[in-house]
Amino acid sequence: MSYVKNVAYTSLLAVLVLFSSHSFAFHLPKEFYHLHLISSVNYNSNIKNSLKTKRRKTKKIKSALLNQYSKWKKTRYKLGGTTRHGVDCSALMQNIFIDALNKKLPRTTFQQIKKGIHINKGNLKPGDLVFFKTGSNHRHVGVYLGNSQFIHASTSQGVTISSLTNQYWVQHYETARRLKLTL
Repeated sequence: MSYVKNVAYTSLLAVLVLFSSHSFAFHLPKEFYHLHLISSVNYNSNIKNSLKTKRRKTKKIKSALLNQYSKWKKTRYKLGGTTRHGVDCSALMQNIFIDALNKKLPRTTFQQIKKGIHINKGNLKPGDLVFFKTGSNHRHVGVYLGNSQFIHASTSQGVTISSLTNQYWVQHYETARRLKLTL
């Protein structure tokens, strides 16, 4: 194919892509078939299906977390505790993650904070671990639900849901980690 023809076809393709929308499909000219490009219908359909799958997974995770919360709600905080008779924050995460999400976590916040990948606060999704620096050698952990809410074992309230917008949590927020979850 000559250079001029190649530029013309590439320009045509760019125009078709730029001016196509979700409701309008175009078909590639046969001259482009050898490039194995997909039409906007297939492309948009793949994106929509991928987004639906991600939304379904997010809803399942949130539902599983809320189900666990209903079982742990009002359990008192107990440093070193691992049961519904008393639990600390990292043990609560351990229990919630294994029971709701079939994911094993290490026992302490110092170990848990090393798992998964770092997530910026603005990109949190249900199931992300949120960490707080509450003292020079103390950390606190919870699991994000969405809408700035997280489940955790509070020293004063026991197992509860709190808001990341609460001034205390804003001041002590450290990081978030995303684990690979299979549901």
